[in-house]
Amino acid sequence: MSRSLSLAAYLAYARRAGRPGDVPDQPRPQGPLIWAHAVDAARADTLVHLAERLASQRRGLRLLLTTSGAAPARVSTSGPVLWQPVPEDNLPAAEAFLAHWRPDICVWTGGDLRPALLICASRQRIPLYLVDADETYLERASWRWFPDMPRAVLGLFTEILTRTETAARLVRRFGAPERIVSVTGPFQEGAMILPYNSSEREEMAGLLRSRPIWLASQIQRAELETVLEAHREVSRLAHRSLLIIVPDLNDDRNEIRAILNLQGWRTSVWSEGELPSETTQVILADTPGEMGLWYRLAPVTFMGSSLVSGQHGRDPNEPAAHGSAILYGPNVGRYLNRYSRYAEAGAARIIRDSQTLTAAVQRLIAPDQAAVMAHAAWDVASKGAAVTDRIQDMLLDRLDRLEAEK
Repeated sequence: MSRSLSLAAYLAYARRAGRPGDVPDQPRPQGPLIWAHAVDAARADTLVHLAERLASQRRGLRLLLTTSGAAPARVSTSGPVLWQPVPEDNLPAAEAFLAHWRPDICVWTGGDLRPALLICASRQRIPLYLVDADETYLERASWRWFPDMPRAVLGLFTEILTRTETAARLVRRFGAPERIVSVTGPFQEGAMILPYNSSEREEMAGLLRSRPIWLASQIQRAELETVLEAHREVSRLAHRSLLIIVPDLNDDRNEIRAILNLQGWRTSVWSEGELPSETTQVILADTPGEMGLWYRLAPVTFMGSSLVSGQHGRDPNEPAAHGSAILYGPNVGRYLNRYSRYAEAGAARIIRDSQTLTAAVQRLIAPDQAAVMAHAAWDVASKGAAVTDRIQDMLLDRLDRLEAEK
């Protein structure tokens, strides 16, 4: 990298003005560690999703997530993600941060580049990747005082993946080498395809052929009556309708079964090997790990744990990846960005009670209506998956090369 007078001046100021930040109270974990920075909440959620995928491919891999705001709701002590606030952009704070965490790779999302932090990482030979580069975050008013700063900072990155062609033109205009810039589209959470038993799927599809089916996925006990009221109304118009209920907590299955029996629903209990007959109204799908089967059978899914407060919703990527239209309640704080993306694409619809759930299911029980929403959901999920796949492969390949060099 050629010497930048702007960068030298900035770093001199950053050395004098800075002070080390607080020492993190978390030790560096053993094994490979990827440091990823998110400029906003949506990208933080996407990085958590990426970390989960990476951890499933590489045993012991952890991701250190830094943000300017609070920790994302989905970061848990038992997961593959550690979190801390991004350090101040001065040399003492940057050096202390990197000395503590010693990351193997850095992934920077969006923009809002921090020269002191990035130059320190580069000096320590940490590979740097800028992904989802966005013109909104790349323009910095302060850079007018340091005219050659953008070229110097962007030149630190091994690869730059941009969200749009406009962003690609901007980073090239700033001086990023053409060879490291690619347009990939938005970095969004994609969905992983869930496993299923193909022979069971074929058998069930034959048994349920031509029947209107909808799924209540991962519901809480407190949501059961809302779901059953909706199914009662739906069945009055489409008497062959079938509801599949998956409890969120397996401990609830006996109570749910008792309520179904008390109300007179003709029920098949999956854990007891009961296959549905022509007169079955409800399948109680009470064995864990079979969501891949149920999403494939149901063209419409109500995502439970979303009507009651305190549960924060469940992941809409799952039904989307398997061709199911999405209905959901208002309490989806943990996955709000995902639901918003599907709703904006016409792939998901919010409901608030049994009346709105009834109306939505009655409309979507028609195959052509569900197909439109399901196609939109699949389109969103698959686009996100393609970019995530590329970034995942890029990082795992670099980790392989780093380990080979040791």
